[in-house]
Amino acid sequence: MTDRHEVEAGGVRLAYRVSGRPGAPALVLLHALGEDATGWDGVAPALARHWRVYALDLRGHGRSGHPGEYSLELMRDDVLGVLDALGLDRVDLVGHSMGGVVAYLLAQEHPQRIRRLVLEDVPPPFPREPSTPARPDGPTAFDWAVVPAVRGQLDDPDPAWLERMGRITVPTLVVAGGSRSHLPQDRIAELAWRLPDCRVVTVEAGHMVHNVLPDEFTRVVVAFLRPAVEQAAGG
Repeated sequence: MTDRHEVEAGGVRLAYRVSGRPGAPALVLLHALGEDATGWDGVAPALARHWRVYALDLRGHGRSGHPGEYSLELMRDDVLGVLDALGLDRVDLVGHSMGGVVAYLLAQEHPQRIRRLVLEDVPPPFPREPSTPARPDGPTAFDWAVVPAVRGQLDDPDPAWLERMGRITVPTLVVAGGSRSHLPQDRIAELAWRLPDCRVVTVEAGHMVHNVLPDEFTRVVVAFLRPAVEQAAGG
């Protein structure tokens, strides 16, 4: 069963969906640009067998507020605000694409809040050729203002993001989408190389690994995260 909730953090309404047994170790899921918490529905039930799963709507997305001010750092701070509001001291954290960037920015600044980190086909923090997607006709399910704000940061990332990768001391799994992904897999491998405790698993599914091959995604993520669950259960 999935319940919907909201909290306010930093003056922004932030929505989340929660499933799994109360008292189980917390697992937080962060979605990609233009997605929302429902994008995890294909894998959340399997993850909820082991964790108390919190799937967030990042600002400007889903049922969360649309404040008009957007950056990956603000999203990072929002996630920290949700953890504080819910009294979640340490969590396992999974981020896909844009959500993966938010996740590694949080891990850089607050590694003590994370047990284990999973980055699913995450944009690596290297400059890339800028592109401006055309706004679709009609309404969108998210605030379109998020797109130019976030795409600008991903095209020309803050050099400090790369410099601070060594701060992420928690065990990390990078799930790469392989040759079908539009992201440069060699750059994802370089990002992973800069993390002190990281392994890479390639799942030939393209960018949307957890949607295209949910069973395989769940298998590799559970295998990686289970030691943290067992340690938490043991006190």
